[in-house]
Amino acid sequence: MTTFWKERDFEVFETPGLEERMAALIERVRPKFAELGKEYSSFFSGKTGNEFFPHIAKHLRRTINPPKDSWVAFAPYKRGYKAVPHFQIGLWESHVFIILAVIYEATGKSKMAEQLLKTEIIHSLPDDFVIAGDHMKPEATSLKQLGQEEIERLVIRLRDVKKGEFVIGRHIPREQAVSMPEKDFEELVDQTFEELLPLYNILTQK
Repeated sequence: MTTFWKERDFEVFETPGLEERMAALIERVRPKFAELGKEYSSFFSGKTGNEFFPHIAKHLRRTINPPKDSWVAFAPYKRGYKAVPHFQIGLWESHVFIILAVIYEATGKSKMAEQLLKTEIIHSLPDDFVIAGDHMKPEATSLKQLGQEEIERLVIRLRDVKKGEFVIGRHIPREQAVSMPEKDFEELVDQTFEELLPLYNILTQK
């Protein structure tokens, strides 16, 4: 059985030292992000009618602390992705994440939050989806555990707080990811992004 993710991919984040960890990340994980980048930029271009581009995390600002996570992001802009809602596939030491994110650098966060407050779409997403208000932390809470008020509070924070963020999607625990056949992983990514696209359309409507 071929799996897409291996233990050695997650072990990158156990490597001490910035240079050593970056070398392991470049050797083991970045080729996989490049592969996913090619596949899913094409996927989103076809689904949205806008050309999407992959953006692989380079971690260039780091001078001392090694990265605790890494990712490939997808957005319809060649120069960057942080200023707009975007999709990501990435790794923490503990899990794979497949998400849609609005991070603090995004322009027009208030309008996006207002659009979210008007829709019930979040509640129609699968129970195993998770949601968070900070893309810099690995923790997220399953939608099943959150009530209407808690989700609204997160969206209001996105609107009113400069550092407010909105991150939603699926997490695959490390143990599951390393035993998941490659085909199953690909199908789960496809399914997750299909389920997130209506939400993306709400966030990006003019």
